Amino acid sequence: MTTTDQNRTTPGPRLEEVTPRNFDTAIAIKVRPDQEHAVSPVVQSLAEAYVHPAGVAWPRLIVDGERPVGFLMAFFDIDWHNDGSLFRSGLWRLNIAAGEQHRGYGRFAAESVAAEIRRRGGDRLYVTWHPGPDGPEKFYLRLGFRKTGETSGDETVGVLDLS
Repeated sequence: MTTTDQNRTTPGPRLEEVTPRNFDTAIAIKVRPDQEHAVSPVVQSLAEAYVHPAGVAWPRLIVDGERPVGFLMAFFDIDWHNDGSLFRSGLWRLNIAAGEQHRGYGRFAAESVAAEIRRRGGDRLYVTWHPGPDGPEKFYLRLGFRKTGETSGDETVGVLDLS
């Protein structure tokens, strides 16, 4: 059984809100050196969360037992084109610690964001990723995301239908 955003320890990974108590732990999460070009560091994500309107960004530390294993940041109802015509929710950042990869934490993160989007009434989870052989495209496609044909900057946009 897994719980999210609760202080009690349960078997398996869980999400914790980033607070002053675990801030240093969160910013210490580092991906492998060969992945650093593909995902922003946690401290940048937390700064971006701070400058967006309340409720848009959802930063969470991924913990297994007492061990921090990763970080995710979701977004809810972002004005995708900055013109009020299209609002989306999804996975903004995913940083799984270098020594914790390939243990199911990325899948747990995506499933947790999907559950939160459903809880908020949404039916699609969007994500962007760095294209190329060293990017996470295969990971997202294995989870069931499909490419939308769009790009966001130089990143590929993917979507997972939740209905």
